[in-house]
Amino acid sequence: MEDFLTHIEKNKISLIRLWVSSSTVLDLIKKYSLDENLFIRRYAFALVEYYILVIKNDGKNENDHSIIDFVKYLKKHHIKINEFFLMFLAFKDALIDFATNEKIKSSFLEKRVDFYFKSILSELLDLYSKSIEQIESALNKSVDIVDKYVLMSRCDKEGKITSVSSAFCKLTGYEAFELIGKNFDILNYPNYQKEKLEELKERLKSGEMWSGTLKSIKKNGDVFWLKSTILPNFDSNSNIISYDSINEDITSSVELKNKQKILIEQSKSAAMGEMISIIAHQWRQPLQAISILNQKLSMTKMLKGEITDEVLEDVTNAINLQLDYMSKTIDDFRDYFKPNKKKVETNIEHILNKSIDFLSYLLKLNSIKINLKNNSHSNIEVFLNEMVQVFINLIKNSCDIMLEKNIEKREIFINTYEKNGKLFVEFEDNGGGIDSKILHKIFNPYFSTKNNKNGTGLGLYMSKTIIEQHSSGKIYALNSEIGAKFIIELPLKIGE
Repeated sequence: MEDFLTHIEKNKISLIRLWVSSSTVLDLIKKYSLDENLFIRRYAFALVEYYILVIKNDGKNENDHSIIDFVKYLKKHHIKINEFFLMFLAFKDALIDFATNEKIKSSFLEKRVDFYFKSILSELLDLYSKSIEQIESALNKSVDIVDKYVLMSRCDKEGKITSVSSAFCKLTGYEAFELIGKNFDILNYPNYQKEKLEELKERLKSGEMWSGTLKSIKKNGDVFWLKSTILPNFDSNSNIISYDSINEDITSSVELKNKQKILIEQSKSAAMGEMISIIAHQWRQPLQAISILNQKLSMTKMLKGEITDEVLEDVTNAINLQLDYMSKTIDDFRDYFKPNKKKVETNIEHILNKSIDFLSYLLKLNSIKINLKNNSHSNIEVFLNEMVQVFINLIKNSCDIMLEKNIEKREIFINTYEKNGKLFVEFEDNGGGIDSKILHKIFNPYFSTKNNKNGTGLGLYMSKTIIEQHSSGKIYALNSEIGAKFIIELPLKIGE
């Protein structure tokens, strides 16, 4: 459902168009002379926002003031309860059509859509069966709750604040009287994304909804971040009269992401140092070969008095072969640290082979055998270099622990398979496993399992961040009978 929710949040207008363009809704709008613009801009958006909220709460919902206001609006226009039911049944059909258009429809998704639809409909039918007075009472109660807990404000069409909730005042540090009458720009962070703010104003002036993040500043000068949805309100002639802003404080989330960026950069720097060390090892052999070939020329000259064209060609070709190998090593290193701007469609075998090839010299030098069993032939979409970085980190961790424990027969088992629309990649070594007392800590930043203190404690943290936040997957660790096992779950490419 997370994927479905993401698609809805990005394409609300597409979903609303599917619903409002249905014959059921169009007939009711015409029959009861409903203002179509008002219906779409105020109430349709409110219903979609409410549906998103119900999904996020896994079916648990409380009627908020906007949805109660919608019910009141329909009730005042004397829409019958059976027509009310048909209108919302059309919304469910629109959800399924939307999933089909977005190419994410499945039998599981249809069941979840039905579950959330029933959850909402039962509440709304119960509310709709009440009198206008009872609905208004529920609306007033909801407004009190909104004032206390929801970050909400209203501006006139010129952008001057006309009302703010108590929760909004508490967050910003202002009293209500200090904000009312002031332009909403009072909260904008100086010089923050002027183009974005201009785009916001233009969309609102044209009567469209706007959603996005805003960097703002409190009365005391502290910075905070809001995820805002701003909706225009219209009079009976479809003229804009005001704007409602519903906000979510995402400051903690933004600060966490910034911290994660710093940790990832630190992790990349540490990984770069390790890779340079690996390259230094890999270059020893070709440099030694080039040195021997150079000596061969000197010895030939000394013993035979001359160097034939045949010998010179053989030596030159051999040196070029070694130089090509060294050049490839540098190319691999450069590609490894080149940031990916876009996800690529590929298969797991390609990523694993690329990772193993990068560590081939290290594995050979330390007599470590890789046993790869690939049972997946579907495609995935990933940031390739990031995924290679994760796999190299897991393989190298196994190498380090087996060397540290002086394991004689050193082996790493890599197994891939598909199940329930997901790709599973398992990395297992025979290094004896991880102490159960620290197993739950290994993905924490700056926590290292390496006794020699050469570990930065960032590798597994970085891997978890890449898998879960950049790749919509999961990673977890456990102890098997022979050693540590890391399991990665990744979504298969949609449509496979």
